[in-house]
This record gives sequence, structure tokens and C-alpha cells, in this order.
Amino acid sequence: MLIAIVAARGRAGAPHSAIPRIWQGAIVAKTGVGIIGSRFMANIHADTVTRNPDAELIAVASPTAEHASALAAKHGISRVFADHRDLLALPDIDLVVVCTPNRYHAPIAIDAARAGKHIVVEKPLCVNVEEADEMVEAARAANVKLMYAEEFCFAPQYVRAREIVAEGGVGRLHTVKHIEKYFGPTNPMYWDIATSGGWCAMQLGSHSLGVLRWMLGKPRAIAVYAEMRRVHHHDRGLGEDESIIVVNFENGAVGVAENSWARRGGMDERVEAYGSDGTIYASLYQDNHFRVFSEPGYRYSAPGGAPTRGWTYAVYDELHNNGFPQELNHFIDCVANDRQPQETGEDGRSVLEILTAAYESARLGRKVPLEQPFRPGVARPIDCWLRDSAD
Repeated sequence: MLIAIVAARGRAGAPHSAIPRIWQGAIVAKTGVGIIGSRFMANIHADTVTRNPDAELIAVASPTAEHASALAAKHGISRVFADHRDLLALPDIDLVVVCTPNRYHAPIAIDAARAGKHIVVEKPLCVNVEEADEMVEAARAANVKLMYAEEFCFAPQYVRAREIVAEGGVGRLHTVKHIEKYFGPTNPMYWDIATSGGWCAMQLGSHSLGVLRWMLGKPRAIAVYAEMRRVHHHDRGLGEDESIIVVNFENGAVGVAENSWARRGGMDERVEAYGSDGTIYASLYQDNHFRVFSEPGYRYSAPGGAPTRGWTYAVYDELHNNGFPQELNHFIDCVANDRQPQETGEDGRSVLEILTAAYESARLGRKVPLEQPFRPGVARPIDCWLRDSAD
């Protein structure tokens, strides 16, 4: 963006100091970015920021010193903090990316909004709908952008599918299914329901519901029905490792989220879209026509400990194909040029509301209506499913 330094914004519409660079003889304002968190997602977002010529990675904050130091060393970050509030006090940060465990999303995002920073929050947005309400209101009150990091809405295959839908290539969409299945995460925090808020429905279903809403043009959900069960990981806790969520939307369309942490054979991640005049199949992992046979095995084929021996589906250019850099570059552009984000805190809240109602439906064994806001007053979505369980 070829603009004067004073045109950069820390608050929407308000001047903010910026980090200058010179490009083709003009002064260009860079967006200052802070990362809150220091593990897998923090590394992905830090890599994107360092490759974006219009952004500057200023600082990282994380209470785990060894992880924060490793992230800083890898990406050339000069300022490292244990407390996110110290990072938020820096005047040269315009945007923070929150990629902490789920239960910390809301308090950190609210602190960031009150500090006048724009915010990107990893999915799921937080761990209950009441927190989501508070996050959206805090961002609105501070006049900052709250952006929801659903990367699959930026994945090239899915973006192309959405373009074909938008131009009428398959007629009127009546059913969309998103499938994400593998054999469960390697990071133990996802199995801890006090931290994560739920198992596969919470972690993978948030992806699926975000994609379904976006593919259908974000109509309002009016009812949800779900089946959830634990079929394999009985030794890991009380969560669900398989879930099917069926959502009725106000335009008559049906969305199906099919998720599992009990699928062997690697990652299955795909969209099926059925319209009055056509059908779309899009797959990010197992239909990529890149197959490998290996007797000894190799380092990595796909997420979730996917197999690397025998015939396997070997992922390539994974971050780009999943939409990670496109997503964050879009959000940086929204901050720099005061644009409306494609995915917002309101989208994250809608996903979380559907998820919470899905856990309630799985407990009740019937549809849960969503014509009115669904606010069951639980600390975590999975509490709806577990509150009558003796297991």
C-alpha cells in the first residue's frame, strides 16, 4: 500500500504509528503484528507474517518460555513476553493473532480489544457462546476488527468450489457436506475438555460448520440434530471421537458435518456440494493423486500421525493448500486498508452456537431449534452432552 505513514491504523479509522519501509521510492506503512501463543499455529502464522512485505512481526507472548524463545529464534522476533498484556502495551502493534489453547481465547481477545488492537482468533472462537457475545461486543465498543481464523474458507480448492457455486454452476445448492476425519491429535491439550471445550465436534466440527455456512452464503441456521459417541479413545477421557451434525438453514438447505478422531488411514478432508444442476467434490488430502509407497516409512505424510509406511497419501504444500497464508494475508490487508474481513467474530459466534446446540441435540436425541439465540449457560459446549451422563 503506497500511503503515508500516518495512514496506517491501529484502530479502525484512527491514525496509528507504523513501521515504515521504502518501496520504489515511496514510504510504505507496515502493519505491526504480535503473536500470542507459541506452538504449532503460532509458527504457521509467524511464517506468514515474515513473508508478507506489508507486515512486521514485532513480538511474541507466551507463558511457556522455552516455546516462546524457540519461536522468536526461528522467526527473528526481538521481543518476547511471558504476559500477553505486556505485548498489548506496545504502541507499534496494530494486530494480534491469538493462537493459544481454546479456553484463553476470550480473555486475551477482550484484553486486546480494550488495548485498541485488531484481533485474529484461531478456531474455535472460544469455549462458550456467552464468551463469544462478550468478544464481539468488546471489539465493537473499541472499534477494532475481530477476525475469525477459519483457514478452509481460504483453501484454493474450496475457494474455487465457492466461485462455481456463486456463478450458478451447480444451480441452487440444497445439500453441502464437509468431512474431516483422522485418528486424533498428537497435542494432549485437545484431549483435555477443560481446555478445549470438546473433542472432535468442537475441534473439527468448528471447521466443518464454518465451511458449510460459507459455502451456502452464510444463511441463518434454524435447527440442528447431532449424533455423538466415543468409539475408540476410551482411555483418553469423556469426550466424543465421532460426531455427525445435521444443520437446517433458513433457505431450505441442509449442511452435514461429519467428523472423527477414530478414523485410521490418515487425514480425510473434503467437501461435497449438491445442487439442482450439478455436483462438486473437493478434497485436500486423499484425492490429490500423489501416492507414495515406502517400506521403511518417512517423516510425515499428513496430520494426526497418518501412516508413512506402505502405500500412503503424501501431502505437499500443505499450508497453502489449506489456506493458512491466504487467510492471514487477507486479515492483514483488512487492517491496513480498513476492509471488511471475510470471516468475522460474528461468524465464529454463529459456529459456536450451532456446535453448542449440537451437543445438546446429541444428549436429547432430537433436533434443537435455533430460531431464538441458544444460550444454555454451560461453561463448555461438551457440558451439554455430558450433564446427564453417568459415564
